[in-house]
Amino acid sequence: KGFNHFLVDRLLHCFLNPTTCYFPDLHKLEEQKNTRYITMSAGNMLSYNLKDGFLEAIVRGHRNGILKAADYANLTQCDSVDDMKMHLSLTDYGNFLQNEPSPIPPSVIAEKATEKLVQDFEYLQKNCVEPLYTFLEYIRYGYMIDNAILLITGTLHGRDTGELIEKCHPLGLFDNMATLCAATTVRDLYQLVIVDTPLAPYFTDCLSSDDLDELNIEIIRNTIYKAYLEDFLEYCKKMGNGTDEVMSEIIAFEADRRAINITMNSFGTDITRDEREKLLPTLGRLYPEGITKLVRADDQEAVKAALEPYNEYRQMVNDSSYGEKSLEDAFFEYETKLNRLSFEKQFHYGIFYSWIKLKEQEIRNLVWIAECISQDQKHRMNQFVQIF
Repeated sequence: KGFNHFLVDRLLHCFLNPTTCYFPDLHKLEEQKNTRYITMSAGNMLSYNLKDGFLEAIVRGHRNGILKAADYANLTQCDSVDDMKMHLSLTDYGNFLQNEPSPIPPSVIAEKATEKLVQDFEYLQKNCVEPLYTFLEYIRYGYMIDNAILLITGTLHGRDTGELIEKCHPLGLFDNMATLCAATTVRDLYQLVIVDTPLAPYFTDCLSSDDLDELNIEIIRNTIYKAYLEDFLEYCKKMGNGTDEVMSEIIAFEADRRAINITMNSFGTDITRDEREKLLPTLGRLYPEGITKLVRADDQEAVKAALEPYNEYRQMVNDSSYGEKSLEDAFFEYETKLNRLSFEKQFHYGIFYSWIKLKEQEIRNLVWIAECISQDQKHRMNQFVQIF
């Protein structure tokens, strides 16, 4: 709408020959009635495609390779994990399980599928430029936080360091990770390892904590993640265009999910209301009115009352109460919906984040189906989150 033949020819010329692109008659077009439709998208399209158009095309190709309903219909008819292997070989996964002996445990499917995801992600990051490179780094930060907490918690329970590192997510690996296991206080943790990582700014509010124990570790995890989400949101807002719009909604949901989970998991613990308030994110749809009500909540009924104005969240909590599905599954379904919708827009970095999250949900689905087959629970095989 609003494009004439002259401008279409010029835009096509600019897209194919960006170094010689010019608009000598643009001042004439600005006097025309429909110019407002032209100026909104021409600059964004040209500059975005020059730097990131190739990588966006790759990600959209990966998106098209995500398993569809027909694939899941075939997978749920499998009688063994080997049958799953045969069907997956016909998809974008290819022969990722070809060297695995039978019977294949579900954990191997998760490991190999994650390896393929990491390889695709690293290809994108090695071929991108700023600001996309930093955006992809922010995605890694979330996995770094999870890995750090995993190592500390495992060490607290006397687990072997090598075994713990094997369980860490490959996207969250960083130098000197094993040194985390030697820390006994938060200050040691910070000075030995964290100070040299991108996570250092997120630890500043945790340095006053006492010795590491299970409760303090959970407090540290949520405090760090709160700072991370706030920082990630600020970065996305600076980028403008469509990235801030798409990512603001996704990050807001992540903040709300953590706020609800933190509140419900704090019941029956030694965490006070003041401590809970410090852990809840200061962003999202629930902030500030809903967060204030969650801080005051003492039981699940109070949580339901706090979520009453928020239709989606209220329905999720109600469904979990009636046993229709777990709250975690309800959150996964809504997250999948948001990430699926981000592909409906163009010229933004949100699709890189959404693609990773959709692939992670796909891996969870594959593991669920494989577990149901292995444990002879085939009547539960369809209880996964449909993506497309």
